[in-house]
Amino acid sequence: MRLRRKKNRDERYARCERLALADGQSIYDIFDKSLPLEIEIGSGKGGFITQSAAQNPGISFISVERVKDCILMGMEKAESAGLENILFICADAETLLDRLPPKCADVIYINFCDPWPKLSHAKRRLTHRRMITHYLPLLKDGGQIRFKTDNDALFDFSLAELQELSFELSEVTRDLHATDTPNIMTEYEKRFSDMGVKIKRLVAKPTDMTYKALGI
Repeated sequence: MRLRRKKNRDERYARCERLALADGQSIYDIFDKSLPLEIEIGSGKGGFITQSAAQNPGISFISVERVKDCILMGMEKAESAGLENILFICADAETLLDRLPPKCADVIYINFCDPWPKLSHAKRRLTHRRMITHYLPLLKDGGQIRFKTDNDALFDFSLAELQELSFELSEVTRDLHATDTPNIMTEYEKRFSDMGVKIKRLVAKPTDMTYKALGI
C-alpha cells in the first residue's frame, strides 16, 4: 500500500534536517570512528532504529529508507527523543556505496523488507545476491547481517541464497518470539505478530568464500 504524502512534509523534513546525512558529507564528520556503527536498510517509520539508538547511546546508528514520507516519521521520532547517535539517509540501497565508506558497519539490519513475491522481481529482494553486493562491502570484518521477516517464502529464499553464497548462519528461527533472543519490534512486526503471524530471523556472517562468490 502506498503511503499517503504527509501534510507539510518538506517543512517538517527541514526542521529535522540536522539528522540527515548531506550529499558529500562523511559520517565521520559527525560520528566518532572508534564507536560501533549499525545500519538498518529499509527502516520504514523508524520505530526499530530509533528505539535501538535510545537504548544504546554508545553505538552510532544509520537509518536508510528510500521513501521520504517514511523516513520523515523516523526523523521526527529521533528529534523528539533528542537522539544524537543516529543519522538518516533517504536513498535506495543500490546507492549506499556512494554515500558510506567501506567496512564501516558492525551490523546491518534488514527488517521486513519487501518480499517481491513474483519470480521476475526476485533480483529486487534485499537478500538476493545482486542486492547484497550493494551493501556487503559496508560490513566490517567479522560483522553481521541480521534479518527478520514475517514472509515464509522470502525466508526460505533468503536461507537458500545465503547458504549458496557460503555465509555462516546462526540464530536461525521460524518463531522468534518463542525464543529468548533480545528483540526490538518494528511497527510492522508488532502488527503482524498481534495477528498471530510467526516472525522468522537469522544472523549471517560472510566468509572468504562469500566475497569470492560475489566477486567483491
